[in-house]
Amino acid sequence: MAAELVETSRLWGRIVARIEPEWAERLAPHLVKRSYSEPHWSAKRGAAMAYEKVTLYGVPLVVSRQVTYGSLDPEVSRELFLRHALVQGEWTTDHRFFHHNRALLSDVGELEDRARRRDILVDDETLFDFYDQRVAAEVVSAQHFDTWWKRTRRAEPDLLTFDPTMLVNPAAGDVSRHDFPDTWRSDGLTLPLSYAFEPGTEADGVTVDVPLPVLNQVRGDTFSWQVPGLREELVTALLRSLPKPLRRHFVPVPDHVRAALDRMNPGDEPLLDALERVLHELRGVDVPRDAWQLDRVPEHLRTTFRVVDDRQRVLAEGKDLDALREQVRPQLRATLAAAAGDLERGGLRSWDIGTLPRTHRRGDVTSYPALVDEGDSVAVRVFDTPAEQERAHQRGVRRLLLLDVGSPAKQVARALDAQARLTLRLSPHGSPAALLDDCVACAADELIAACGGPAWDEAGYARLRETTQAQLTPVTTDVVDRVQRVLAATRDVQERLAALPSHVPAGAVADVRAQLAALVHPGFVAGTGRAQLHHLVRYLRGIERRLETLPTNPARDRAWMLAVQTIAQEYEQLRCELPPGPALDRIRWMIEELRVSYFAQGLGTAHPVSEKRIYRAMDELPS
Repeated sequence: MAAELVETSRLWGRIVARIEPEWAERLAPHLVKRSYSEPHWSAKRGAAMAYEKVTLYGVPLVVSRQVTYGSLDPEVSRELFLRHALVQGEWTTDHRFFHHNRALLSDVGELEDRARRRDILVDDETLFDFYDQRVAAEVVSAQHFDTWWKRTRRAEPDLLTFDPTMLVNPAAGDVSRHDFPDTWRSDGLTLPLSYAFEPGTEADGVTVDVPLPVLNQVRGDTFSWQVPGLREELVTALLRSLPKPLRRHFVPVPDHVRAALDRMNPGDEPLLDALERVLHELRGVDVPRDAWQLDRVPEHLRTTFRVVDDRQRVLAEGKDLDALREQVRPQLRATLAAAAGDLERGGLRSWDIGTLPRTHRRGDVTSYPALVDEGDSVAVRVFDTPAEQERAHQRGVRRLLLLDVGSPAKQVARALDAQARLTLRLSPHGSPAALLDDCVACAADELIAACGGPAWDEAGYARLRETTQAQLTPVTTDVVDRVQRVLAATRDVQERLAALPSHVPAGAVADVRAQLAALVHPGFVAGTGRAQLHHLVRYLRGIERRLETLPTNPARDRAWMLAVQTIAQEYEQLRCELPPGPALDRIRWMIEELRVSYFAQGLGTAHPVSEKRIYRAMDELPS
């Protein structure tokens, strides 16, 4: 308001007071117009709010002011309260029914994640109708609700409490939480399970948490069955992964899946073993192991393993349990060693450890003690698997015997004639001394096996020491004699290779060289074993026969070579998946016998052999 105008060089208005628009809203309420927009729920205020606009003759006085909407539109405000505060849980309150209901909703939502479905939980409209029928009409905000509920709950304390059955959609079918357990029990262990329905992520599907101290006790094939709720989907995916010529025997697939599951006992054997057996029973069809195209099985049907430490920190995570073991092997070894305590010792040169236990347990940690070869002494160390224990203990007992009894290598060397010394120089070991040490190791292994295996107590070691002291020298001499014949045959093969004409297929030559390197290499004597050295000579003579006929019939040679290489590749894959043992060694020598049967039939084989027999032996290997 200007009280006066003063004109000098310019026109000035003297201000008495600044006009504030709000004055008009207060002084002339009958002249202003109010409108409301965007009603919404405010969890902070516990009430429905809206934006108010105030105008005077079209001039905005207030543009966007938040106001409580309950008194303006009770019906809409009540609906907003029910939907947001009660149905969607956008409310901070201590009411017991509210937290009970939210917990039940969370449980059903988790069941949806586990079952990988979004139709189990009833929709929001069902929940809204539940509250709408029970909450009084005058309740339009949290404050109103608290006042109403204080009176009502005295007479009806469970009026707003959900019944679990009302939350499951009747159209969802029979979905049981028991089919998606919280834990996995196997081999005396109870491991927690978690579920994620996140397609495209690594965590999608079922994840089992494996504490580091028990990682060595967990067998991956145990989890091949999946949880019961996903088992039918998994078997369906496996059948659909089969090549069409095989898959057509099991149509319709759903019917065969249900029939197969009815006949199988989960956990008694690996899933593929059971499935192959049952499919043969149902249709008389043999499904070879390599027919399963596992890469076509959806990722969420393959269990994820998560290795955690004592603070639940993730050390490694992935689908391949064996790969995870290798990844965390240093931490696992440190954990096992710490749990072993005083059991681990070093610097041993005689048996003064009493009885060495086959298994050591401390709390949840299980380890497998063994003697370990450390060159000039022996140590007691713990391992995470019985297979590693067995391999290490064999070498450890051998080393302790040789330290205790003494090596006859020098004595055997002095008894060799000049021709034998020249032949031994043909070995790939680098020196005759290294070859003789290999022969001594082979002889010691032979005596250990003859006594029933490596000793685990003082009395057993004493018997083993007595036998070794009496027989090590003559057995070593016999081994050296056999090795001489092997090296002489190796020399003949190398000379034959050098004399091959230039037109001989390079692939065949490379195959022969690879076979020769696998048969005769540094450490081959102990690796082959005394009894098998005799057959080694025949395998080498078989290579000679092959080289004789190779230039005249390369096509036939190529066909046989490809057949053997296919089997050899299967064997190499098994070697990567399974621990070493006599069963694997048997298959290795069966492949060598197969080569003889193809390329040098006149030499004869040690036993009947064929591709089918070898594949059958592979199938019989424990997985």
